[in-house]
This record gives sequence, C-alpha cells and structure tokens, in this order.
Amino acid sequence: MSVLVNKDTRLLVQGITGGEGTFHTSQILEYGTNVVAGVTPGKGGILYHGNEKDKFCRPVPVFDTVREAVQKAEANATVIFVPAAFAADAVMEAADAGLKVIICITEGIPVNDMMKAYAFVKQKGAVLVGPNCPGVITPGEAKVGIMPGFIHKKGTIGVVSRSGTLTYEAVHQLTEVGLGQSTCIGIGGDPIIGTQFIDAIKLFAMDDETEGLVMIGEIGGSAEEEAAAYIKEYFKKPVIGFIAGRTAPPGRRMGHAGAIVSGGKGTAEDKITAMEAAGIHVVKSPADIGEAMLKALGR
Repeated sequence: MSVLVNKDTRLLVQGITGGEGTFHTSQILEYGTNVVAGVTPGKGGILYHGNEKDKFCRPVPVFDTVREAVQKAEANATVIFVPAAFAADAVMEAADAGLKVIICITEGIPVNDMMKAYAFVKQKGAVLVGPNCPGVITPGEAKVGIMPGFIHKKGTIGVVSRSGTLTYEAVHQLTEVGLGQSTCIGIGGDPIIGTQFIDAIKLFAMDDETEGLVMIGEIGGSAEEEAAAYIKEYFKKPVIGFIAGRTAPPGRRMGHAGAIVSGGKGTAEDKITAMEAAGIHVVKSPADIGEAMLKALGR
C-alpha cells in the first residue's frame, strides 16, 4: 500500500507553464505519474508540451481554473509551483475545488498568508503537504514534487522529514542496504505547514505494508517532541530518527524559517531525549540510517 499518492493519483499541476512548473512537470511525467491537467490563469485551452526533446513528455491540457480542471480532467490531487505571492491563494483555490491532497512546493510564502490558507484547508477537510517542501513520492507509482526519483526503491519503509536534502540522504541510505520505501513525505520546514510529523505518522500507522519509519527532524519548534509522545503511546513499528542542527548555537536559524531555537526550547538535545524516551533509535549521522533500520527489523 501507500499513503497520499499512488498509481490512482490523477495529478493537476498549478503553475504548469512557469519556469519551475515546466521543468518539474517534465520530470514528474518521466517518472510515470499520471498528470491529467495543468492550471495557469489566462492560458486555458493551450497544451503543455514541456521539453519537446524529452521522449517522456506528452501534451497536458491547461485550464484557467482548478475547478474547471477537476471537472473536465477529473484531477484528484494537485502540486503547486505558483510564485510565493500567489501560492496561498492557489492552495485555497485547490481546496475550494474539492481536491483532498494538496502538495505545495513553493517557498517564501508570507506567514500571514499561510495562516489563512491553513485554516481554509482544514475547514475543507483536505490534506496539505508543505509549503517549502520537496513533495511526496510512492516509489514505482507516483512522484509528486521535486525529489530525484531514481534514488527511490519500492518497499516497506516510510520516510517523513522536515528537510528535503536529508530526505534524499535517508532514502539513499535505505536503498543502499536493500530497503525500499512505501511512501516518502517531505513536510517542509516553514513555521506554518499543513502536515506535521504526527499527521504523517498516523497515516503510516494505518498502512499495513509499512514495516518501519524513518523520521528526520531538525532544531526549532516542538513537532518532534509531540510526534515522539504519539509514537510512544500508539506507533508499534520500529522508528529510526535523526535530528539536524545539533551544533547550532541558540538563536541561529538553520536554513528553514521554522528551524530556530529560542527561549530554551527546540534544541536538538530536547528532541533527541524525547525521541529516545519514546523508543526511537536516534542515529548521530544520516549515513547510519540504513544499517540502523536493518538492525531494528532484525535483518
């Protein structure tokens, strides 16, 4: 099985004719994801052709609105490559059109805009992943985002991470030791994100074919501690954890807008202590993730 995206995903790309949208839609199509439509206001009626030199590229119809794309192309999920100034509106348009899986890649969205979008998405009962994230991939079935598809391998280990780059490293380490992934979710590192660790972990808990979980956190906030409390009480599958930013001084922001330690909270030590108390095996280096998961599974 899988979570959020799979072979039945009918993907809509918001911002398909922009620079990022054009490039990554080509990569998404190459992976084999079923892209059924694109949306760019004012360009409805044209066909997206991407890089015509790419043998994997095929025409995709472009619509003016998400609602029209959902009605005419029967899209059931969307990925957003809309510029930051308009991305929150794009998220809300997707939710208002009835889409239940919304994955926002855009970074730099103002916090105030995301607060409004977050509340709207929750009201509509949709799942938002991101913003400022690499996306979601179910290996061998659907890639929805910017992750390098070739490092992934179909399997039974779930991955959830705040860091895009460390998501790729975790996946690579798993693949290197022969452990494939069920689904990999990059939740993003902004202060306001749609899917927290605990939300993703609940999805993996319900997936019978996910045997183990890799959780990549970083300094700042309390999401990892909250997830650890949930894991201790309810999640019975082996979990390997890693916390980025262990050497960061207080007040130093590490890449993500949400990765800042202040007021004596959100330190790597706090997170590691909470995770270890929950039975999570926390590794000191991402390079140890694959071997640690093999050991946890008794292989």
